[in-house]
Amino acid sequence: MFTSTDEPCGYAYDPILRKWYSIELPCIEASNWFVASSCGLISCMDNDSRSRMYVCNPITKRWKKLEVPPGLKLSDYSALAISVDRSSDCYKLSVVKSKQVPGNFFQWDLSIHLYNSESMVWSTSITEVLTGWRGGDESVICDGVLYFLIYSTGSGHPENRHGLIMYDLSSRSSHGLLLKSFIPVPCPLTCGRLMNLKEKLVMVGGIEKQDRPDIIKGIGIWVLHGKEWQEIAKMPHRFFQGFGEFDDVFASSGTDDLIYIQSYGGPALLVFDMNQKQWRWSQKGPVTKRFPLQLFSGFCFEPRLEIAP
Repeated sequence: MFTSTDEPCGYAYDPILRKWYSIELPCIEASNWFVASSCGLISCMDNDSRSRMYVCNPITKRWKKLEVPPGLKLSDYSALAISVDRSSDCYKLSVVKSKQVPGNFFQWDLSIHLYNSESMVWSTSITEVLTGWRGGDESVICDGVLYFLIYSTGSGHPENRHGLIMYDLSSRSSHGLLLKSFIPVPCPLTCGRLMNLKEKLVMVGGIEKQDRPDIIKGIGIWVLHGKEWQEIAKMPHRFFQGFGEFDDVFASSGTDDLIYIQSYGGPALLVFDMNQKQWRWSQKGPVTKRFPLQLFSGFCFEPRLEIAP
């Protein structure tokens, strides 16, 4: 959990021992950097110029700087994901870039860029113009498939403001209609967070209040089976109230069987166990809110000593 808006300092939570540890993260220079993790490695990219990208092991502090895909700093939105092959420890990175077509708010250029640690080169896998939808900053790779959320730009009256796109990384088609793989979200959402739990796609979403699209009334968890969403749980109201003030957007990430949910406005951390279907608060952390605009965010990673970038 990051505890500063400007510096990458914070604490790591061990869910087994239920203890917090002070941690210094290599490469990440600010808490607003894009961060993705897989099997002991994290990838990170700066949020301002989008010209600095690293892969590192946060435990051993070993890291590697990567060249960024061309034109990345010119994009309006970028979504970063990483996937590590456990059998070989090779990894793939993906960046989904979105840029508004000049003078047309409803059309957005979207491109998918892939990096392979074996070849150590980037390739542009697909470039397409979306009408009525744009990409964002939410993506994840599960079992060889890249998933990313898209957002309505207001053209027409879509029932939901969010949608999901699937892109099979093995097909590597250079053209085609991404919207053919469109999957509606299970209900109107204020925001959605995607994560890989044991190679299954899990989404944590803020459930919209009916007829009030910017008001959150609860939080749900869904797993994708094929192209169908299965509801796993809805957060009990007492836990939702336990956060105090809760905005329509929030932070959530997960690994193994555990999902973590936190409000940007406070240090409270809620844990959901997918196996036991059980909600619980984490051990109270060594962090308190010191000023009204202090922001809290974080990410999950699996600690591994043997893997290196």
